[in-house]
Amino acid sequence: LHLLSGDNDSEKEKLQSFFGKETPMLFNQSPQDKLEYIKVLKTNGAKVLMLGDGLNDAGALKQSNVGIAVSENTSQFTPASDAILDSNNVHRLDAFIDYAKAGKRIVMWSWIISILYNFVGLSIAVQAKMSPMVAAILMPVSSITIVTFVSVATSIAAKRKGL
Repeated sequence: LHLLSGDNDSEKEKLQSFFGKETPMLFNQSPQDKLEYIKVLKTNGAKVLMLGDGLNDAGALKQSNVGIAVSENTSQFTPASDAILDSNNVHRLDAFIDYAKAGKRIVMWSWIISILYNFVGLSIAVQAKMSPMVAAILMPVSSITIVTFVSVATSIAAKRKGL
């Protein structure tokens, strides 16, 4: 965990009590300083998740592996970010990250279901054991199945994470 801020260090003690004294904290950082710092971290093999709250963070958000714009108005323009987080929910960042990981698993499972469905359907069709009418009916059923699975799975994942 690293803290880079464009602000002065007037809140340093309060931030150290929250983040811990071992956390590197750099203040009075320009947008270019933040960008360079992230480049160095990535060059050293780090995976960087950047939280930024202003347009001056756009370069650093884009440079990071994952850029999350923190905003009081989540519908406002937030360039170069992978996600937008309401500022009132920053304390729930860990739940959102877990939800994103669950989303990746849901996408993987939807691919597996789709591949299996199509493999079985293709196997039956190649053997000429399926009429064109049945194939025409099953084609949209495949899409409906995947959309339903993803909708239900993401809803369940969100409820489990308390989101």
